[in-house]
Amino acid sequence: QVQLVESGGGLVQAGGSLRLSCAASGRTFSDYAVGWFRQAPGKEREFVAVIRWSGGRTTYADSVKGRFTISRDNAKSTVYLQMNSLKPEDTAVYYCAADRGFLARDSNSVAYWGQGTQVTVSS
Repeated sequence: QVQLVESGGGLVQAGGSLRLSCAASGRTFSDYAVGWFRQAPGKEREFVAVIRWSGGRTTYADSVKGRFTISRDNAKSTVYLQMNSLKPEDTAVYYCAADRGFLARDSNSVAYWGQGTQVTVSS
């Protein structure tokens, strides 16, 4: 059973930085894609970024390109999301997500989820 545990959320001022962590367990992830979605109040859950565990290929949503960086630590089975130049519109619950091979951009198609961590950016 795949388990994903997020940490690192919090309150930060606009322009600041936060780093989220997602500790993955329950299997080997060499053939998985792991990423992040976010959901703001009253809005649908949206794709943020993904990394292929094998090879490290990354993809980002246009809204975060150049500000967010996704990375992984194989030894720790952990995926990180470094968030810089944060904006109030980045405020949301951030969820770690994983799936075998490909991580769908449609949240309804994602196999595994973490419990979420709140990120609040004040203006």
